Amino acid sequence: MPARRIAMLVVACALTAPAAAGADDPKPSTGGTAAPVAEPGLTATAHLLVGKVAEFRGSLPSDAGHTVTIERLDAATAVWLPIATAAIGADGAYLARWRANVTGRLTTRATVDRAADTGAALALAAPLEATMTVYRPAMATWYGPGFYGRTTACGIRMTRRLLGVAHRKLPCGSQVALTYKGKAITVPVVDRGPFKGGRRWDLTSAAATALGFTYTDRIGAIRVD
Repeated sequence: MPARRIAMLVVACALTAPAAAGADDPKPSTGGTAAPVAEPGLTATAHLLVGKVAEFRGSLPSDAGHTVTIERLDAATAVWLPIATAAIGADGAYLARWRANVTGRLTTRATVDRAADTGAALALAAPLEATMTVYRPAMATWYGPGFYGRTTACGIRMTRRLLGVAHRKLPCGSQVALTYKGKAITVPVVDRGPFKGGRRWDLTSAAATALGFTYTDRIGAIRVD
């Protein structure tokens, strides 16, 4: 092969090789970073016993230096009642506390006092709400073995998988929220009991397992329907 032709082929390969390699190369980094995840404006203690302290916290950077008020919705009157206040720090963070004095599933919200800026206390442009459940403490037991296959007082067949609770007076089917050592479930009333003094609730074995409840102990319970 003539030397001139060989030289031309070498040059052609040199020109095309970078392009072919570039097709498989990863795209160059733009140098950008992922957008930071915004802190929630309001979070609340989700489950607690009446008489215990709930915490409300969040981040409201645009309202630094103002006061945030936590309110709960009174179900009977549909009125928002103030329950706690806190100063919003320079970084926008705040922490408010409230000793729960009512039970049930509660809706709470945060409002900011901007009176110094506007002459009036205004709600946040985007309402910040959080729900929480406040329970009554009560002694409970659990049952199941020896009753599987039988029909409960509410007409339900007892099985190892039946999630429910026995109560002496609540109507069958009533929904009851339960909490124990950080876990929480909502189950229906499926039976009558317990009939031993000092105990208010009798959990089915499946409900006890779901809560990690293994012996007679105090739980939190509240009817929620």
